[in-house]
Amino acid sequence: MSSKLFVGSLSWGTSDQGLRAAFERFGEITEAKVISDRDTGRSRGFGFVTFTDPAAAQQAVQEMNGAELDGRTLNVDIAQERRGGGGGRRDRW
Repeated sequence: MSSKLFVGSLSWGTSDQGLRAAFERFGEITEAKVISDRDTGRSRGFGFVTFTDPAAAQQAVQEMNGAELDGRTLNVDIAQERRGGGGGRRDRW
């Protein structure tokens, strides 16, 4: 089981530190990252939290999915691995 969580429906004002603070009571976190738009720098409304222990990650999913953070109700689940593709055309002439 993975120890990386997807956290959706974040407030625009939630920072990496705020995300970490909300989840660290479940166990040791190696990374907490709010994803930002590369052009504007504004939050895209989701992020990832990675735990050292998969059991801590599972407990965080159970307790934080549907919980409120910064005025928003969170969607928390185990992160899915990204699969190739990137939307670009590969058949250039």
